[in-house]
Amino acid sequence: MTPALRIVAAEVLAAFEARGLMLATAESCTGGMVAAALTAIAGSSKVVERGFVTYSNQAKTEMLGVPAILIESHGAVSEAVARAMADGALARSRADVAIAITGIAGPGGGTAQKPVGLVHLARAERGGTTAHRSEIFAGDRDAVRLAAAMTALTMLLPPPI
Repeated sequence: MTPALRIVAAEVLAAFEARGLMLATAESCTGGMVAAALTAIAGSSKVVERGFVTYSNQAKTEMLGVPAILIESHGAVSEAVARAMADGALARSRADVAIAITGIAGPGGGTAQKPVGLVHLARAERGGTTAHRSEIFAGDRDAVRLAAAMTALTMLLPPPI
């Protein structure tokens, strides 16, 4: 874990703990990096309720309830699927907030419409809204995954009141 990732993860944990909130992660292309960054810090169990690593389409459907037809019609790397992943993580946890990440880390798998580096992220709040953000990150696989994890953590700040 990079020092910057650790700093932001610690900020997220402190802010969520101060408000008594729990967090769930739903990760695809990052393979659990966000949950790992959070749980690398002592005391994270006060905030991290659970993490889902749903790398395959089948896992997204089985573990998070993402409709298969949604994946078929929009693709796994899409705003619709990222939102469904975040909503599904909330529905299948006791968390107050969920963050979801799906993307193409590369080096292969990209297309003209969905290039390598494309990542969709969504943040869902229980009883609230689901926000979406998409980015195209430059660099190799490691750089894309790290940038996606960092972006996901920054999307968690500030936590809901």
